[in-house]
Amino acid sequence: MVLPDKQSSVPSAESAGKTNIPAWKRALDVFCIVVTAPAWAIIGAVTYLIVKLVSPGPAFFKQERIGYRGRSFGCYKFRTMSVNADTGVHQGHLEQLMTANTPMTKLDSAGDKRLIPFGRVLRSLGLDELPQIINVLRGEMSLVGPRPCLPYEYEQYLPRHKKRLAAAPGLTGLWQVSGKNRTTFEEMVDLDVEYAARQSLFLDLKIILLTPLAIIQQVWDGIKRRKARLTAQLSPAKTSKRALNAQP
Repeated sequence: MVLPDKQSSVPSAESAGKTNIPAWKRALDVFCIVVTAPAWAIIGAVTYLIVKLVSPGPAFFKQERIGYRGRSFGCYKFRTMSVNADTGVHQGHLEQLMTANTPMTKLDSAGDKRLIPFGRVLRSLGLDELPQIINVLRGEMSLVGPRPCLPYEYEQYLPRHKKRLAAAPGLTGLWQVSGKNRTTFEEMVDLDVEYAARQSLFLDLKIILLTPLAIIQQVWDGIKRRKARLTAQLSPAKTSKRALNAQP
């Protein structure tokens, strides 16, 4: 789960300083977090207990991510995978998505064995990202913005791709409410670049209001994909059974 220590080609948060978040955006972040504190505190406590009950090890983990203008920072999450899970599988999947013109579906939809019990549910609902409220309060992230990428993803970025990091990274964003797992990598980049150029108070409010609907759509899409996969797995067995019954 934790990325191995290595020399990074990007500046650290300590050396580069905090993200330069506009005053209106910072005010919106703090206001929303304070107003919704009772809700996310209860949901966070329940999520914490679920992770602790179903899997040995810490409930939280800290992962290196790349955010605003290539700055590195420690991103907090609830752990939804087994301790010391292999990250090479995800790296290979991500590299494929970056080069193929296919929707950016997660490994979860194909049945990722690294997930802990209920891990897929927590991830589909976005509850694993809840601790990033700490990153928002620290000024490393915002509620709305492009998702921070992993170091090995950033190292493969073309100059065009790096433009998506011209805005502070966020928990949700224009990409998330515009199809997310139905879009390709290049379409995600286009949406994030568009947000970086258009970001405003009105747009952030719109994205925040649309996020619950986007999560519901994401969950529904995941259910349909799992049903389709199960149907495909059962079809050969049904065909073989019919063939046996048809024999004289």
